Amino acid sequence: MKTVKKQSKPLVLLTAGGTGGHVYPAEALAEELEKRGYRLALITDGRGKDNYKGKLGQIDNYAVLSGALVGKSKLFKVKSLLKTGVGVLQAGWILLREKPACVVGFGGYASFPACMAALLSGVSLIIHEQNSVMSRTNRFLSKYASLIAQSFRKTKYAPSGVKSVLTGMPVRSAIVDLAKQQFVGLSNDGKMQIMVLGGSQGAKVFGEVVPQAISQLDEKLQKRMVVFQQCRKGEEDAVREAYKNVACQVEVRSFFDNMAELYSQTHLIITRAGASSVCEIAVAGVPSVLVPLPTAADDHQTSNAKELVDAGAGFAIKQKDFTAERLQKIVEDVFLAPEQLQKMSDNARKAGIKNAAERLADAIEKEIIRQ
Repeated sequence: MKTVKKQSKPLVLLTAGGTGGHVYPAEALAEELEKRGYRLALITDGRGKDNYKGKLGQIDNYAVLSGALVGKSKLFKVKSLLKTGVGVLQAGWILLREKPACVVGFGGYASFPACMAALLSGVSLIIHEQNSVMSRTNRFLSKYASLIAQSFRKTKYAPSGVKSVLTGMPVRSAIVDLAKQQFVGLSNDGKMQIMVLGGSQGAKVFGEVVPQAISQLDEKLQKRMVVFQQCRKGEEDAVREAYKNVACQVEVRSFFDNMAELYSQTHLIITRAGASSVCEIAVAGVPSVLVPLPTAADDHQTSNAKELVDAGAGFAIKQKDFTAERLQKIVEDVFLAPEQLQKMSDNARKAGIKNAAERLADAIEKEIIRQ
């Protein structure tokens, strides 16, 4: 593929909100673009500036004003609109001064000012949509964007007439490396590792349902289980208490910083269906029980989960149907039929796009060359 000469490689300006679903793909892309010799910078808001770790924390960070509009009072929305308007002007000045070849937007309201400034100033805008249902902000921006990069094979509300490319969701390099490893099967006398992740909001329901489901299993099965459970900060003791009469090994934390290591040993993950989680567990080849967040905008997590369910890589349960009895049955069934776990792992890997960062970088390079 034709590439830009190293000495002529320009600035690519990234912009993203502060949640992991926006930050992780921006981080993965930054690592890939730096390998190719591009200069990089990040526009975010005051909460994110200089607070990122990894590659995003090493490049130039610029902060602009921005504000959320969804689910707030009228007065709050007016203030947010004013802040966002000022943020667009601030971002426009940064673009005028730095002259990037393109702006790559990863979503989140903190990214809107820079994306809007790109459109108004004639700078090429590339939108990366993480979910299988395009966000309302991206629906608006993407009508005028140069390119839409999609994480899922089917993306609802993607506008017609705008060039789109399937890149997948760029995931952290440590997770991509897991695609090279074999799934750790469950032996006849080995222990089954279960991981429970509540996403950015902690998923209190997992702290209630999962311990109860495990406690209802035969004690012999419990003794052959290890559970790693993430919960909301401040709720660790309550979740540990829920496991007090359970015979399995349990580790409860509000945050795990060794996710790649945990993924590599996990036989079944119970989690929300955010785009980042779904794409990471697909690449890592981890069988899953997905419980979509019922309040997610446009119910996009249900659509995200459908990709893995249709691939035969996981189960999806609506939160209202997520009972201890339902979960107990799933855990018991896969524990007693370990070949099903192997098949689910294989199907997950087939569904995952492990070279998403490279594909997105390729698409960006083509846009830069086309200009």
